[in-house]
Amino acid sequence: MLGKVLYLIILPVCISILVIGHGKTVANAFGTCLHKSQTLLLVDLPGTYSLMSNSVEEEIARDYICFGNSDCTIVVVDATCLERNLNLVFQTMEITKQVIVCVNLLDEAKKKGIFVDLKKLESLLGVPVVGTIARKRKTLSKLLDTVCDVCSHKIRPIPKTVIYAPIIEDVILKMQNVIPSTLPIDSRWLALRLLDYNEKIISAVEKHLSISLNKDVFQKVRLESIAILEQNSILASELKEKIVSSIMFYAENICKNVIHYSKSNYSQSDRRIDRILTSKMFGFPIMLLLLAVVFWITIIGANYPSQFLSNIFGMIEEKLLFIFNYIHSPSWLTGILVSGMYKTLGWVVAVMLPPMAIFFPLFTVLEDSGYLPRIAFNLDNFFRKCCTTGKQALTMCMGFGCNAAGVIGCRIINSPRERLIAILTNTFIPCNGRFPFLITIASIFFGSLFVRY
Repeated sequence: MLGKVLYLIILPVCISILVIGHGKTVANAFGTCLHKSQTLLLVDLPGTYSLMSNSVEEEIARDYICFGNSDCTIVVVDATCLERNLNLVFQTMEITKQVIVCVNLLDEAKKKGIFVDLKKLESLLGVPVVGTIARKRKTLSKLLDTVCDVCSHKIRPIPKTVIYAPIIEDVILKMQNVIPSTLPIDSRWLALRLLDYNEKIISAVEKHLSISLNKDVFQKVRLESIAILEQNSILASELKEKIVSSIMFYAENICKNVIHYSKSNYSQSDRRIDRILTSKMFGFPIMLLLLAVVFWITIIGANYPSQFLSNIFGMIEEKLLFIFNYIHSPSWLTGILVSGMYKTLGWVVAVMLPPMAIFFPLFTVLEDSGYLPRIAFNLDNFFRKCCTTGKQALTMCMGFGCNAAGVIGCRIINSPRERLIAILTNTFIPCNGRFPFLITIASIFFGSLFVRY
């Protein structure tokens, strides 16, 4: 779950609650649920690990948090990799104070020997922290109870602020002084973004708040601030890295205090697996072998359900022909409806449905096992030589199941240029709908060669 935005409607007062986290969602989706006679409207935000607006999903999530007027923001983090997820928590707390941290996957963390001290984490962050196991309703009820308490101001979160290097704090204050106090967003967070001079931030503020900002003043103060930073050996291009490094330093220190391991070598097995699966000697042979197994199971295994569906559609076709002949339907109408539309539909379903029903579950197994990121890592160097990214390897693999799914999956690629390349080249991947045709053509071609020689 990458992100959830809850609108808690309590008659006659409407309270909005925003929940964000990590996952694969790349567009807003809405849903409702009921908690203790209170109706909740859920809006699923794009999945993101950061709010620096390096990608479309980050921009959408950032804008909704800033301008969505939510009364509570729930950040869902993974208990098995808390340090990485706290980056999003600190960035969110810079935007809004009404934050609840939901530590999910506690059961998976327990299996790995990871235990999170939720009370200590709550004390160090200054905001409510609730542990959950998403499939257990009792833990979700506790989360919703906390949401109600925060929205009714029974609990008042006081987020701990990340303190950056003194010189960075000075330029942040300098930038804050030129930001209008009437803006209903946190001036400290906006000052940090303006130091990067992200024009999308200014455009978003003007669009959502219907005001006009003096960009010349911001740019002047920004250039003065950049000059001060450069005098202290901090280049403008390094500023964002310094900010993120400071946040990760805080996250690392917090995790050292709140995470306990029952197994001192809990991650050694993962490291051993990584050394094998991403090694130069074994990485590619294992990758090719696994993909070959997936394709073999898909092609061979799909023959049986395809034949079954073909027989079923054939029987139905015979019945339809009998009915059309019985009512003395014109041959041209029978040809269009039965021999044309129905028969084509039957062929498409019989040929394409079984391979997709087999390939995508197998693909999901590879994804859930964590192997797909390793494929992207192995191939990243080769794709970089083609001026693209290793993430394209994942979308190309999806293209073998269905090109449409592969093209949709290209949204995980941050760079618009690399995303466009992935979309255009995905059409060259033979999806399972074209496999029978390609196999037939190849058989005819090689068969003719054997006959000739």
